[in-house]
Amino acid sequence: MIQGKALEILKTGANVFLTGEPGSGKTHTINEYVAYLRAHGVEPAITASTGIAATHIQGQTIHSWSGIGIRQTLSIYDLDQIASTEYIVRRIQKIQVLIIDEISMIDANTLDVVDQVCREIRHSEEAFGGIQVIVVGDFFQLPPVSRNARFAFESDVWKRLQPIVCYITEQHRQSDEQYLSVLAAIRKQTYKDEHHQYLRARLVDEEYAHHETTKITKLFSHNANVDHINLLELSKLPTVPNVFTMYSKGRESLVASLQKGCLSPERLELKVGAVVMCTKNNAQKGYVNGTLGTVVSFEPGSKYPIIQTKSGEQITIEPVDWSIEEDGKQKALITQIPLRLAWAITIHKSQGMSLDAAVMDLREVFEYGQGYVALSRVRSLSGLYILGWNPRVFEVHPQIRVQDAVFMQSSEAAEALFGDIPKKELGEMHERFILAAGGTVSVSKSKKGAKQKIDTLELTLMQVLQGKPIAKIAKERKLSPVTILGHLEKLVATKKLSYEDIEYLIDEKVRNGWPEIKRTFVVLDTSKLAPVHQHYRGKYTYDHIRMARMLIALDEDQ
Repeated sequence: MIQGKALEILKTGANVFLTGEPGSGKTHTINEYVAYLRAHGVEPAITASTGIAATHIQGQTIHSWSGIGIRQTLSIYDLDQIASTEYIVRRIQKIQVLIIDEISMIDANTLDVVDQVCREIRHSEEAFGGIQVIVVGDFFQLPPVSRNARFAFESDVWKRLQPIVCYITEQHRQSDEQYLSVLAAIRKQTYKDEHHQYLRARLVDEEYAHHETTKITKLFSHNANVDHINLLELSKLPTVPNVFTMYSKGRESLVASLQKGCLSPERLELKVGAVVMCTKNNAQKGYVNGTLGTVVSFEPGSKYPIIQTKSGEQITIEPVDWSIEEDGKQKALITQIPLRLAWAITIHKSQGMSLDAAVMDLREVFEYGQGYVALSRVRSLSGLYILGWNPRVFEVHPQIRVQDAVFMQSSEAAEALFGDIPKKELGEMHERFILAAGGTVSVSKSKKGAKQKIDTLELTLMQVLQGKPIAKIAKERKLSPVTILGHLEKLVATKKLSYEDIEYLIDEKVRNGWPEIKRTFVVLDTSKLAPVHQHYRGKYTYDHIRMARMLIALDEDQ
């Protein structure tokens, strides 16, 4: 499937799994969709599995967005606490589109927990509370961090979500045919000696790497190697160092847990000229976990570092807290400058990056997908410098090989299905989704640039045809359920809704009682609700009687 076709499917509002090889343009397609939504007045929630991945799409981690933090299960107390946090509730209630990037690194439990939070806050049993969900990524890349974790596609919510698979087959990162053949062979497990020869020609020794590639990003599989390179490069800077020591308080075991999860070291030494990476999200300050920059100076007095990002923006980085709370009380706290040195990075942190050149040490690769991720970061063989490898570099997860064939078949079926939809009808589907999401569409070519909000009855019609319950429609549009019921009556009266359309809204009491209520309308010789309601003295609510009146109207039309 090409990017354009995937974008057409995304615009319909369908839940989608957007996948493809590294460099196929998944992030580009998502950015196009985000721009389209914003141009029509719809703001999506943009998230990813890690802070690094989130920087590539200018979003935040799914853990932070949903309020789950590091939790993989939620107690009743946890769920209640999250669903009582005002900014999280506001965030989840208002959005209609949720994007989750680098899905391969999210395990099934985490995805199910995010779904649980969305359903609780949106008071809906639909997957993710009825939000359009787009999961993006490639399962051949890095798997979930937790050992023996299930993949996201094995989660309960994935089965309920039933995303349409859009498998992009274009290639925009690598233009080197020989290199493309190597990556394809690893992916398909058809790696042969001819491919091995291409990589062998890119082997370099330690001395060459040290002296000839000093300005090229270095990738390692372990943090220890990364730390060694970073400290070595720091020592070469002639500037005066500033040292920042982590402050901590609370129970020793809890503090240790916080320190383990914190990417900033306990002792952080920085100099002007140091290449650094931010380790925490701070939208107000303009950085997120994974923002890269260079230390350009230190603030007088406080000595806090001032970094310049790749975009040229200068930001003062002040200390921040990482804490553990229980029952609303702080149990442990650590405080540190949210930075780490970044001349070298781990392969895990490189996922999603696109590099002109990189030095890679693949001798200690230890998990499926790690070697494939590293190799696919660079655009051509000429930009690749390899210190060595082990056999694991060329292995992919056997379960993913099988599942990938399933995804490919599903994508071909989706492409055929949407290919049969006339262009005009597809455009109407796009408009209906934008309007249902509260956005705006162009009035006509004769009024270019003008915008209109859909008629409120038409919007209710679209939402009912999408199968949304009355309470959900009312909540999304900040209207009362009574108002929505009034819309339904008008739509029934104008024959825009049939019994089949509203059948899912009829509860058992109305289903069984409407013939009786019909006789009461006749006996009392009225079409008004109040006399019938008074007659039953609370046996039926006004909503019950209103719904019964709709069924009576439909019955009389037949």
